[in-house]
Amino acid sequence: MRILEFISLNKRWLLAGGLISLSSSYGQTFFISIFAGEIMAEFSLTDGQWGGIYSMGTAASAVVMLYGGTLSDRFRARTLSTVVIILLALSCLFMAGIPGAWALPFAIFALRFTGQGMLSHISVVAIARWFSAARGKALAISTLGFSFGEALFPIVFVFLLAFMPWRSLWVLAAILAIAMIPVLMMLLKQERTPQSMAEAKSSVGMNGKHWTRRDTLSHWLFWMLIPAVTAPGIFSTSLFFQQVHLAQSKGWEHAHFVALFPLYTTTTILAMFAYGVAIDRFGCRRLIAWFQVPMAIGYVIFGLGDTLASAAVGFFMMGLMQGGGATLFGAFWPEFYGTKSLGAVKSLATALMVFGSALGPGLTGALIDYGIPFKDQMLGFAIYILAACFLTHFAMRKASPSLPVIADA
Repeated sequence: MRILEFISLNKRWLLAGGLISLSSSYGQTFFISIFAGEIMAEFSLTDGQWGGIYSMGTAASAVVMLYGGTLSDRFRARTLSTVVIILLALSCLFMAGIPGAWALPFAIFALRFTGQGMLSHISVVAIARWFSAARGKALAISTLGFSFGEALFPIVFVFLLAFMPWRSLWVLAAILAIAMIPVLMMLLKQERTPQSMAEAKSSVGMNGKHWTRRDTLSHWLFWMLIPAVTAPGIFSTSLFFQQVHLAQSKGWEHAHFVALFPLYTTTTILAMFAYGVAIDRFGCRRLIAWFQVPMAIGYVIFGLGDTLASAAVGFFMMGLMQGGGATLFGAFWPEFYGTKSLGAVKSLATALMVFGSALGPGLTGALIDYGIPFKDQMLGFAIYILAACFLTHFAMRKASPSLPVIADA
């Protein structure tokens, strides 16, 4: 099916998935870190203290995601996304009125759980369950919401930050989040019901079985994939979280650095579509091991380069990785573990991803406080990323023969 025809026939659900992804932006690191300078200045925090607070709140959200993610197996995306967006808006208002540094971990927890955790999870699980043969294309299209948020919000809010208090901008974020609810209600008025889809059209995973969360945790594959699953969360999050520090250490204007985000977004979008087509044709098993190699290269370039041109190349490499991760992991879980308990299984991965995004800021912030600038940390992190790629390669070679033949469909 041609891509335009596919979009035309499924536009209601694809757009809904994209808007849920876009709404997650207010709980994503690229958005919260816009205000890092103002928050650290107002509450007299060092890089390490701010990173520790961020890690504390994010790690707590990862733990809660282990339960929260299972709700996508019990409730329609229409209902669940509406409730979570309301909670996200309240979290934004809490951040706007934050009374002191002691409350920051609670605000970060609320933003990360509702935004990065639940809304990202709901979007991917719903699309993965609604689509089978065209799952790769559907994920590539729906996850454009993440990319638009990354491209649009940093530029707009950094610009507004020059004219408005940072707390007022969090009120604006709450208003924008709530404004999305009527649109989603309209789009999902005729929602494909996840429960009925799971019962009537659920597909099996490895060994021709429907994998539960307990099955997944007792199998070796899940544990071998942990470095690869957590790496994007750790290192992509660290890059955006430390954007103010990195720009200062390189002698770049923060606004000029942020102006490169659209390049990252454009590359991400192109990579998502390329991977989406490739997934539908080859299956994710042949692709998932190596998509993070560009991130390792990007980290080397960011670490060694001193010009905004080198930063542009680094963002290009990061975009290649992000486009692959946005589609490959969304397709991997239903392909290998089936769709019957997809919410429960994928919530494990979402929790790991969130935990990785908690580890990155805390680790990099602590190293900065110990006198190791983020740019000098990047070469070591690149080695870790490459090691995770090789481990995933061996895991795929061992696990792929157990997949049903229809997995390539």
